[in-house]
Amino acid sequence: MKINFLSVLRQHLKSLLSKFSSLSQQPSPIPHQTSTPSNKRKNKFFRDIKAYRRLIVHSRKSYRRGCAYQPRFSFAQALISWLGSLVAIELLAYLSLYTHYPLIAAPFGATAVLVYGIPESPLAQPRNVIGGNCLGALVSIVLVQYCGSEPWVMGLAVATAIKLMKLTRTLHPPGGAVALVGVMSNASWSFLFTPVFVGSVIMVLWTFVFNNTAPGRSYPRHWL
Repeated sequence: MKINFLSVLRQHLKSLLSKFSSLSQQPSPIPHQTSTPSNKRKNKFFRDIKAYRRLIVHSRKSYRRGCAYQPRFSFAQALISWLGSLVAIELLAYLSLYTHYPLIAAPFGATAVLVYGIPESPLAQPRNVIGGNCLGALVSIVLVQYCGSEPWVMGLAVATAIKLMKLTRTLHPPGGAVALVGVMSNASWSFLFTPVFVGSVIMVLWTFVFNNTAPGRSYPRHWL
């Protein structure tokens, strides 16, 4: 009986070992990757990181192109422009205060940028400053008289002013602002004389004195 029991036990162990060896030789199946919320968050995070890196690279390239394209100004040039525009705007403001005539308008701030920031620009010459601003004022007055001050008139005034300035070669960006301000304020014919014409003349005269006094500057390149 003992011999039979041992033989049966030996056979049983052999069968177990054979089954175990056959299972170990079979390739283990690849577990199925389930898309859990944590995995989704990780994938979205990595996608955002890649998009952010691409944005940084593109921004750096665009910044380098912009720096190469834009003009450079020294500290002395910036200081001269600051001083000239400061005196010009304060001069118009105090003249308006003491003479009780409106000699200053918002577009003159943009005019100051041109005549004191880049006085050599074709858009900053006396012909453009006076002619462009007066054309903008004239367009706004005529349109207000015949069409009122509706929103569509504002766009028409700016577009017409740009067209006339280009045709007469008096293009001056603040002239478009003058046309817009004129429609918004229901300008009358007095708007053409003060503040637009007189203010533009004072701005040009002060620019002539200042830029020909400041070192390394001359103004204008032409009058007419």
